[in-house]
Amino acid sequence: MPIPLMPKATAVWLLENTTLTFEQIADFCDFHVLEVQALADGEFSIVGIDPVSTEQITWEEIEKASQDASYRMVLRETVSQKDRRTTGPKYTPLNKRQDKPDAVSWLLKHHPELTDNQIIKLVGTTKTTIDKIRHRSHWNMSNLKPRSPVDLGICKQKDLDAVLDRIKSKELAAQKSLERKERLLEKKKEKPAVKKEKAVKKASTKKESAPKKEAPKKAAPKKAPAKKKATKPKKA
Repeated sequence: MPIPLMPKATAVWLLENTTLTFEQIADFCDFHVLEVQALADGEFSIVGIDPVSTEQITWEEIEKASQDASYRMVLRETVSQKDRRTTGPKYTPLNKRQDKPDAVSWLLKHHPELTDNQIIKLVGTTKTTIDKIRHRSHWNMSNLKPRSPVDLGICKQKDLDAVLDRIKSKELAAQKSLERKERLLEKKKEKPAVKKEKAVKKASTKKESAPKKEAPKKAAPKKAPAKKKATKPKKA
């Protein structure tokens, strides 16, 4: 069963602002009844948080539970995005922080394509730590054992997969863009050759289709007129 954000602070607010029974608050916040009793007695100095303003539950749900002691409240299916932490360094529990260098070492070894910012978001480390592990100048380098941050519980598998998928998508897009540019360059190189070839073909076609001109016949040389023989006068 899902529990509200900051359950102790939520339980304190419910104790101070509603008429819910200890059992109802204990079930809603996933506590033992005695823990709720201790909160009601003021054994802990905790400031209450309104679960209605953070959109974890509706006021109608609280009123319904106030009128029926056997009714158990249920969290809303979706919590407003404004209450979710989306920026800043990733929080890691104290008992997991000593494992961060091992996780960084594993990511650098098995996924060198990851950027420093992506590793920082996945592990919750610093750029300085990443640089030192990358250049093997970390103070505890000899004792580091590359281990998956998923196995260590530092990040979720779906988060790691999402980052790797984005990298693959970018690489594919860059590769397609490069191939497109290469094809364009090849076409540009081919165009002059194609134009020249077409021009040659066109010229040869014109030459073949043009009617052949007959060479003018040479006129036969004129014969010189025969000289008449002079006739001698006949004698009387």
